[in-house]
Amino acid sequence: MDIKHFYIEKGTGNALILLHGNGENSDYFKGQIDEFAKQYHVYAIDTRGHGRTPRGEMIFTIRQFADDLLGFMDVHRIAKAHLLGFSDGANIAMVFAIQHPDRVDRLILNGANLNAGGVKRSTQIPIEIGYRIARSFAGKSDSAKRNAEMLGLMVNDPNVLPEELSGIQAKTLVIAGTRDMIKETHTRMIADSIPDAELVFVRGNHFIANRHPEEFNRAVLDFLQR
Repeated sequence: MDIKHFYIEKGTGNALILLHGNGENSDYFKGQIDEFAKQYHVYAIDTRGHGRTPRGEMIFTIRQFADDLLGFMDVHRIAKAHLLGFSDGANIAMVFAIQHPDRVDRLILNGANLNAGGVKRSTQIPIEIGYRIARSFAGKSDSAKRNAEMLGLMVNDPNVLPEELSGIQAKTLVIAGTRDMIKETHTRMIADSIPDAELVFVRGNHFIANRHPEEFNRAVLDFLQR
C-alpha cells in the first residue's frame, strides 16, 4: 500500500468503519461518530486523495479504494468490521463486500449506485459535462487533473452488475433519501439483488446522514443491534 490513511478513531467494541462520499472527508460523519462510538469502535477514514489522506501513485478507482480499505484493516488488525458507506463510500463498501465477504460483518449502503445510469439525469448531466471539460484541461493544470479524477469516479465507476450483488453475504441495510439523487427504482433494485437486504427511505435528499442525523442514526443503530 503506497498511502497512509488519515482517520478518526473513537469508542470500543466491534469495529464500525465509516466511508465518506466523493470529494468529501471523514468530517461528513460529524453527526454519527460520537453517537456510534457509544457502542462501537468507530473508524472514519479519509479515502485516497480525499481530506488528509495523500493521493499516492495508484489508479484512482472505486476498486483501488476497496483495496486500500483491505490494507487499512490489515494494518489495524481488524479481522472483520461493520461497514457504513455513503455515496462513493457505499460503492467502495459494496465492492469490498463482494470481494472480501469474510471481512464484513454488517453492511450499510447509503446512496449507492451500480453505475452512472442509477443517478437522476438532472444530477448526472452536469457531472458528465464537467468531467469532459476537466479532462480536456488535465494535461495543462493540476487542479483540472484532480477534478477529472474526482468526476471520473462518478462517470466511470463502480460498474457493478446486479448479479454480482448476490455474492454479498453480509446482512445488509440499503438506505437512501426520499428525494435522493439516486433513482428510487435503482435503489430498490440494489436492495432486491442482495440476499435478504433491508430497505429504508429517510425523508430528505442524498445527504440524509448529514442533514437528518437523528433519523438516520436511529435506522442504522436499529439495524446493527437487531
